[in-house]
Amino acid sequence: MSTWVLSLKHAPALRVDLRGIVPAALTELSLDRIERLPVFHGNDTLPLAELCHVESVDGNGATLVLQGDFSRFDRIGWQLAGGRIEVRGNAGDYLGAGMTTGEIRVSGNAGVLAACEMQGGLLDVAGDVGDFAAAALPGSMDGMCGGTLIVQGSAADRFGDRMRRGTALVFGDAGDFLGSRMVAGSIAVGGRIGAHCAWGMRRGSIVCAGAAPSIAPTFVPTAHDISVFWQLLARDLARFGGPFAALPARRIRRIAGDLAVGGKGELLLLK
Repeated sequence: MSTWVLSLKHAPALRVDLRGIVPAALTELSLDRIERLPVFHGNDTLPLAELCHVESVDGNGATLVLQGDFSRFDRIGWQLAGGRIEVRGNAGDYLGAGMTTGEIRVSGNAGVLAACEMQGGLLDVAGDVGDFAAAALPGSMDGMCGGTLIVQGSAADRFGDRMRRGTALVFGDAGDFLGSRMVAGSIAVGGRIGAHCAWGMRRGSIVCAGAAPSIAPTFVPTAHDISVFWQLLARDLARFGGPFAALPARRIRRIAGDLAVGGKGELLLLK
């Protein structure tokens, strides 16, 4: 199969909606047809070729490569259902939103709502992500529902808001309201965590591999023996390396909550 390479010609004046520009949609199209695909530029549409130079190169599997600063291009990998997307630069808002399978790798930063309502696959961001990553789309009740999100930089506020399933890792720092209203799933943070961590949390696990965050009074210590569970979780996280590599050798203390909402979630703090 071919690898399609989209090289940015110039920064767009308005934000661009790239939904529908995914590997599976391009494999059956000719180069000429791809160049004429319409994309929203503000409230108008433009052919893709007005913004990007399109070329096909030999490759393995269905792959789409975006070269340049795509920080004004939103919904890259929207509802991705297979194949691979590689962004060699920054990505815009809604990166990988609703993806079910496949792989997205970004060498730069991503905007707000990255991996929102993600259901499966792998999303790896080498830089930072904006607010509401791994969260719910505006007006929706469910956040990330599956798959793996890796943020090698830092995350802004409300990371994992309403998260329901899956694994989300932040190698650097996380902002305020980490894991707010979390329903289930696992979040691990290697750096500092902002205020109001796990506010309104009902279930799920947040591993604080760096400095312990400020703990709300609606969370309480427990004396349960969770050594077996911890070893399983720690070994799973350790395979991602970085600040999580040494987790299996560390001991933890467990803080349960958020009791203000009858929650049964947990903060796992390293000793």
